[in-house]
Amino acid sequence: MYEDKTLVCKECGAEFVFTAGEQEFYAEKGFQNEPQRCKACRDARKADKKAEREMFTAVCAGCGKEAKVPFRPREDRPVYCSECFAKMKEER
Repeated sequence: MYEDKTLVCKECGAEFVFTAGEQEFYAEKGFQNEPQRCKACRDARKADKKAEREMFTAVCAGCGKEAKVPFRPREDRPVYCSECFAKMKEER
């Protein structure tokens, strides 16, 4: 049903293949638009976004250790470190 397509990256202008498998995956997820960037440019964009992310320091409400979080902690809401947060998710 799907066939490989050659697309042009809007970032660097390089051609890349949008495989039949990728098209099927996009359709299953309900994505309507084809990718506009090649894998290298998508990866570079993701890395840039992660590098720009400001991290905040908080005290974990579960164990009392220092935790780094990507949001500004508020006094009225508990903050958990990765380990305590994972434990809480398992208990649900």
